[in-house]
Amino acid sequence: MRPIKEMTTYDVLVVGGGTSGMMAAISAAEHGAKVAVIEKNSSLGRKLLVTGGGRCNVTNNRDKEEIIAHIPGNGRFLYSAFYQYDNYDIMDFFRSNGVALKEEDHGRMFPITDKSRTILEALIGIMDRLEVDIYTEAPVDTLLFDEGKVTGVQLKDGRNIEASCVIISTGGKAMPRTGSTGDGYKWAKKAGHTITPLYPTESPILSDEPFIKDTTLQGLSLRDVALSVLNKKNKTVVTHQMDMIFTHFGISGPAVLRCSMFVHQTMKRDKTEEVTMSLDALPNVSKGELTQQIQKLIKNDGDKSAKNALKGLVPERYLLFAFAKAGLDENAPLKQAAPDKITQFIEFIKDFQFTANGTQPIEKAFVTGGGIHTKEVNPKTMESKFTQGLYFTGEILDYNGYTGGYNITGAFITGRIAGMHAAELALSK
Repeated sequence: MRPIKEMTTYDVLVVGGGTSGMMAAISAAEHGAKVAVIEKNSSLGRKLLVTGGGRCNVTNNRDKEEIIAHIPGNGRFLYSAFYQYDNYDIMDFFRSNGVALKEEDHGRMFPITDKSRTILEALIGIMDRLEVDIYTEAPVDTLLFDEGKVTGVQLKDGRNIEASCVIISTGGKAMPRTGSTGDGYKWAKKAGHTITPLYPTESPILSDEPFIKDTTLQGLSLRDVALSVLNKKNKTVVTHQMDMIFTHFGISGPAVLRCSMFVHQTMKRDKTEEVTMSLDALPNVSKGELTQQIQKLIKNDGDKSAKNALKGLVPERYLLFAFAKAGLDENAPLKQAAPDKITQFIEFIKDFQFTANGTQPIEKAFVTGGGIHTKEVNPKTMESKFTQGLYFTGEILDYNGYTGGYNITGAFITGRIAGMHAAELALSK
């Protein structure tokens, strides 16, 4: 990092030294601007360091249509940006700067070191090479304006930093321990922007069901299940087929996190305090196929106990739970099971319905839903439609994606676009 020096006037000032902020600073500097990053924490990239379980899932190796499909919260806003800079450009950016990447399941891209710090150090190194000034422990109090243009920022210690363009990259309110405490929303409001209601996304789901409260399934992981959110008409809102885990407060894991925003949206739309979830433990086997499998077992292994005959169908704890729900005696020979009990068992395996009553709060979520209304931001440049020279990037904007490299892709791309266009505007003055 470059040492803190006497404040000067900049072409581009980036407020927030997270993922999108660092990329914005790099982009602006590469386009010839004199750039500074203002960060309230003592160091940059705190949230980046914990992404991907500390390994930093930098992007996803899919085409842009599929990426945007995995950003269900206003992902279409990013179309124009994607045509200027996309996930393949992100991969090229890191590789050309000496960071080797590897692909894992579902197209997820990681540094081969498996360390987020590799990505952070690369970004800081590039900023240093581009002579970007970095000011840490420098919390911003407010933005400065003059006749509909942004002119800089005022720090909480009273100092003013002037700039032709200001990029707000302060993040949302998820994971506040990393410094994401929603500072930028009030500044956006001051510039005339609407902040859509904030809500947690990519968050564990809560349930007050008896089997949760009595910890019957606590700690049990289920692989490759299909989890659905149902509306009040019992119609499927969304289904995600991934892994999940039962916890002491409800459910978590990849499938659950992806369903979480839809839990919120469905509760709000249906004006209800709870929502029904449906769990299919064997989504790759139809109900008819499962029935045939069990009938075959009854014929060939019917003398065995139900527990032993159906062993391996699903994890044992879930199997015993299913028996209890269907009224099957786990120790009785399978061939003695009443046909209606077998039917109930199959129904349970394919469609276990239970209620959820929200998610963990935004502070415990991975991603913030809601934010600066995207209709008030130019999608081609990330510039405010109300204030010249003011730009927004990343999670402060009202878009959100799934984990798996989608949110961070949005952060890198919006940062890249904002930095490039801010530099062009500043240098044209």
